[in-house]
Amino acid sequence: MNPKARYALLAAAVAMLAAVGGILLADFAKQFDISATVEPTTSTARSVAQLSALALPDTNAVTQPLNQWRGKLLIINFWATWCAPCREEMPGFSRLQKKYAAKGIQFVGIAIDSVNKVKEFSLPTPLTYPLLIASPPVMQILAGLGNAAGGLPFTVVLGRDGSLRQSRLGIWNETALEATILTYLEGQSAHP
Repeated sequence: MNPKARYALLAAAVAMLAAVGGILLADFAKQFDISATVEPTTSTARSVAQLSALALPDTNAVTQPLNQWRGKLLIINFWATWCAPCREEMPGFSRLQKKYAAKGIQFVGIAIDSVNKVKEFSLPTPLTYPLLIASPPVMQILAGLGNAAGGLPFTVVLGRDGSLRQSRLGIWNETALEATILTYLEGQSAHP
């Protein structure tokens, strides 16, 4: 076997092992919820300001500034239509939006995707929160919010004052996120 063929075979084997490893790791993370929650630091202030300043189009091409939801607990989920874990967690987010909207909770989905794919996705999967469209350069902001890997799904929780409360890379299951929301709401009622 010539060196080029040997290299091509080795590259294909490495790619296959990486794909299998990624599938197994995703399944393991799903079963055991190993996604980490990243607590904010003072170095995140610039990234939070950049995120809050975003104004992105929705699926109807209407620009929606994120700061319109300031004063609410804002849960921003970065996702893509091709991302299976992203699609898996969205129905739970939708139920939580409906359940806690009257208490000042607002979910927003930001798709790193095309508007046509998001529209196609949302037709059979109606959600109770807005979906906005962003281009890949928006992902650069996420590194300062705890997502240096640039992975999806990635969820950011901003307090009513616009400060970063939490960020999480990976699936945030409905039960765990609801506990976070309740903790925040209880903290708000304890401090008028």
